[in-house]
Amino acid sequence: METLLAFLVFIGILILVHEFGHFIVAKAFGVKVEVFSIGFGPPLIRKKLGETVYQIALLPLGGYVKMYGEEDSPEARQDPRSFYAKPPWQRILIAFAGPLFNFLFAILAFWVVYLSPQPVPKYIFEPPKVGYVEPKSPAAEVGLKEGDLIVAVNGVKVHSWEQLDELLREDTGKEVTLTVKRDGKLVQLKVKLSYDLLKKGLGILPYLPPVVGEVEKGYPAEQVGLKPGDRILEVNGIKVHSWWDLPKIIQQSEGKPIKLTIERNGKILTLTVVPKEIKLPNRKVRYILGISAPIEYKEIHHNPLEALKLAIDRTWFLTVMTVKVLWGLITGQVSVKTLGGPLAIAGFAGEAAKLGIIPFIAAMGTLSVQLALFNLIPLPLLDGGLILLFLIEWITGRPIPNKVREWWFKIGVVIIVSLMLFIISQDLIRVLTTGKLLPSP
Repeated sequence: METLLAFLVFIGILILVHEFGHFIVAKAFGVKVEVFSIGFGPPLIRKKLGETVYQIALLPLGGYVKMYGEEDSPEARQDPRSFYAKPPWQRILIAFAGPLFNFLFAILAFWVVYLSPQPVPKYIFEPPKVGYVEPKSPAAEVGLKEGDLIVAVNGVKVHSWEQLDELLREDTGKEVTLTVKRDGKLVQLKVKLSYDLLKKGLGILPYLPPVVGEVEKGYPAEQVGLKPGDRILEVNGIKVHSWWDLPKIIQQSEGKPIKLTIERNGKILTLTVVPKEIKLPNRKVRYILGISAPIEYKEIHHNPLEALKLAIDRTWFLTVMTVKVLWGLITGQVSVKTLGGPLAIAGFAGEAAKLGIIPFIAAMGTLSVQLALFNLIPLPLLDGGLILLFLIEWITGRPIPNKVREWWFKIGVVIIVSLMLFIISQDLIRVLTTGKLLPSP
C-alpha cells in the first residue's frame, strides 16, 4: 500500500509538472485549452473552471492537455485561438514546454536536496586508493590490485573517489586509460567502460578495516556479544584483511556456525556465531551477522547559490548519462532487461519513500530528467515527434499534408503501444521470476 501511494504521488507530480508546461505556454500564446488531464481513461474527478475542464483520470500512466483546433482544419487555422492558427515556432515552444518544465523541476528538486544537510562518507573526498577488487569485475580484468592508487583518467588528475566516479561515468561506453601508482611506479591500464558501469561500478572499493561499526539489535552478532570497535582478525581460521572480505566468507558458511577471532582492547577473544538466513526476492539466500562497516560520515552544507550550481550540474550530468543509456539501448550495448515500466517506477518510488523525503525528492528529480528526454525522442505521439513536424512546416513554409500526418500518427501508435507492451511485459516477467519490482543492476 505504501509503495502504491508513493507511486501515485511520485508519478502524479511529474505528470502535473509536464502538462502544466504545455498548458501555461499555450495560454501565454492565446491558445484555448479545453481539457487538462492527469491520467488517461474515464475521469475520476472532473471540474470546469473558466473555459478549461480539469480532471484526474483512472490510468495514472501519463496525461494530456487538449487544445482547441488540434485536429487541424482550414477553419481551425482561421480562428486566432486555435492551436494550428499559431505559427510553427509557437507550436514548437508549446510542445517543448512539457520537457522543459521537467528539466526545471529536476533543478528545483536537486536544489532542495543540496540545500539540506547531507551526510556523506568521508572516504569519497580521499585519494582513490584501492582497498578491494571485486572478482570478475572490469577492474579485476584489467589488473587493478589492492593498494593501487589511481592518479589520473585519460591524463586528467584524480584527487578523490568522488572525482574518479564522475570521470568514469562521463566516459561510459569508451575505452579510457587509468594511470595507477603501484609500488612507487606509474602503471597505465586500459579499460573499456561498458554501460554496466552506471549501475555496477568499476568493481573497486576503498580500504575499510575489519572493525565493527554498529551491531544491530536482535541479530546473531549482538546475541554472542560482538561490540562496536571489535576488530575481526579471522573467520574460521581465514585471515581477514579488510571489511570487504567478511561478506564473502560469511556467505560461504551457508548458515553453519562460524568461529570469529577478534581483538578487543588489546585482548584476543574467540566467539562462535550462527549467521542469520535472509531470503531475497530472487529466491537466493544471504547470510548475515547483523554488523555494519565503520564508515565515518561528514555533514555537508551548501548556501543557496552553491546548491543551485550543484543542482544544475546534477541535472546536466543525468541528462548526459540518460542520453548515453538511450544510445546504448539503440546500439545494443545496454540490455533491454534494464528497462523499467510502471512496476519498476513504483518500486523506485517506494524504495525512495522509505529513505525519507529528501531521497524521495531526489528520485523525482532523476525520473523527471528521464521523462523529459524520453518525450523529446522524435517519435510520433511524443513531444519530439510534434516538434519535428512543426520544424519541417516552419522550414518548408507550408502545412504538412493531412495524409502524411495521419500515417505519421498511425506509425506512432504502433511504435508507442508496442514499446509500452514490451516494457510492461518486462516488468511482469521480472516480478514473476524474481519477485523484484526494480531491474537488477
